[in-house]
Amino acid sequence: MHLGHYHGALKNWVRLQDTYDCFYFVADWHALTTHYDEREVIEQSVYDMVIDWLAAGLDPEKSTIFIQSRLPEHAELFTLLAMGTPLGWLERVPTYKDQIEKLKDRDLATYGFLGYPLLQAADILIYKAAYVPVGEDQASHVELTREVARRFNHLYGRLGNFEAKVGAALARLSKDDQRYFEKQRKAYGETGSDEALSKGEAVLKRAAGAPGWSADDTELLTGHLRGTGKTILTEPAALHTEVLRLPGLDGAKMSKSYGNAILMRDEPAEVTRKVRGMTTDPARVRRTDPGNPEKCPVWDFHKVYSDEATRDWVVKGCTTAGIGCLDCKQPVIDAIIKEQQPWRERAAALTANPKQVHWIVEMGTERARTVAKQTMKDVRDAMGLNY
Repeated sequence: MHLGHYHGALKNWVRLQDTYDCFYFVADWHALTTHYDEREVIEQSVYDMVIDWLAAGLDPEKSTIFIQSRLPEHAELFTLLAMGTPLGWLERVPTYKDQIEKLKDRDLATYGFLGYPLLQAADILIYKAAYVPVGEDQASHVELTREVARRFNHLYGRLGNFEAKVGAALARLSKDDQRYFEKQRKAYGETGSDEALSKGEAVLKRAAGAPGWSADDTELLTGHLRGTGKTILTEPAALHTEVLRLPGLDGAKMSKSYGNAILMRDEPAEVTRKVRGMTTDPARVRRTDPGNPEKCPVWDFHKVYSDEATRDWVVKGCTTAGIGCLDCKQPVIDAIIKEQQPWRERAAALTANPKQVHWIVEMGTERARTVAKQTMKDVRDAMGLNY
């Protein structure tokens, strides 16, 4: 993985594992949606990625770390969700056309590529996730997942005696609460108003402490309020954590495929070579030409790695031509090398003991399998397939 991955996602994952029950997996099936003809690099890439995660601070005692393809339950849920997901939902995902445009050198006219947002949805829904930590550019994928869960619950969450059970649960509310709840349900169904939804849920929260009221009543009427039925698959929310975007060496998005990335475990000499060769403000043709840090990719690195005093020094030196571009880059080089040092040390120990890495993945896979199998039992029951 490269520094863009670390500051854009991995750093947040490390922090989140102290607050949430986190599942982090290597999406090797997803890699095949665009690189299905490069099977020889998959295994090494999978374990290199896990080592990068562990080196950065993911703790297998706090998080569940596993490999997607080791759990066929993901593929089963993907298949079952595909039966009821409209084709248009997948075709309108913003990244679908964007990737086809950007990756013109690859044949992406495959069902796997079209369906990868639905496989992503299965990856999330199978663990009944409450939150998905993503940047805003991935919000559309989480929204699709919510729609898929909502449709599934609508199709399969209504048992044969659903209406009778709803009526019995409503009868346990006071007459005033019944009328108020039904008013909010109709308002939410007609307008999708979050306010109406919140008011309806507030009625159920008040009822939760009443004699004779059960958790099943709350779940049943929550489904009735939302127009879905029993909640079998949980609608997740996007958790927009802080995302720091680092450009590549040429100022474009940092990517290994673009050849402009600084890898998390690059050696100091390689970091020095790459940063010293970075693109800078095109106005600084000569050492004596003043520049503008906002037009220089190196400045984005200073925003992440440098303290306020260093940034002030850069702004003054660049705009007055008081410092050269190599002078400006040196604090960034030093900071990156310092940050990487513990990663390289932890990675070296793991690389020397590959069986430890395999064991971590095995333990995580079995932990994830326990949750995934229970979800699939619920799904099969709902779809009438548990015979």
